[in-house]
Amino acid sequence: MFDISYSHETPEGVDLEVELAGPFVRCLAFALDFLLRAFIVCLMLVVALIIGYGNQFGWGLFLLFLFLIEWFYPLLFEFFRGGQTPGKKAMGIYVINDDLSPLSFSATLTRNLLRAADFLPLAYGFAFLSIVVSGRFQRLGDLAAGTLVVHKHQQQLESLPANTEALAPPAQLNSDEQLSLIEFYLRQQQLSPQRQQELAQLIAPALNLSHSDAVRELHLMGAWLLGARGQQ
Repeated sequence: MFDISYSHETPEGVDLEVELAGPFVRCLAFALDFLLRAFIVCLMLVVALIIGYGNQFGWGLFLLFLFLIEWFYPLLFEFFRGGQTPGKKAMGIYVINDDLSPLSFSATLTRNLLRAADFLPLAYGFAFLSIVVSGRFQRLGDLAAGTLVVHKHQQQLESLPANTEALAPPAQLNSDEQLSLIEFYLRQQQLSPQRQQELAQLIAPALNLSHSDAVRELHLMGAWLLGARGQQ
């Protein structure tokens, strides 16, 4: 029932590590989202009663809105807000792919369509059971979509000192490559010089870096991706 760590090695050989969100914090996030949705639904019910007095239009509008908020509330928030519904954001957790890359639309669509199965037999019984017994706190939708719910530690992304040296990457990087460079920069104190050099040699050809100075250049790029602009 406690939160645990999960690591994944990228194709570049960089180990990324996150802290999985356990059942308790996920239940709290769900409760907050449920209360917010219930508040919105109550407001729409009042509107439906006003508009629908004497006809069926208001009730039809209300039922349509009820369907949309039930199915699209988590889908749209998770995809457009970095894997976070308001409840997840309040609890400091978010959804990502199990390779620790940002959540894809197909993954969030799959995990939310399977909420119907997670709800069975009553009050998300299967979901809670799956979270408890699975090794990575995944409900059925997570297992099918290949997603994880993890803690978001803002302290890792704090602003760097203004004089921190930085270097813009020489080419456009995708999200996985950016995460790899950031992790390489953040973990430089945990990796031996030999291990850093070994990893740098794997990445250097893709970025056309000098093999002799690849470690330093990758650190500068990681700092740049974290917001430092000491060297343009």
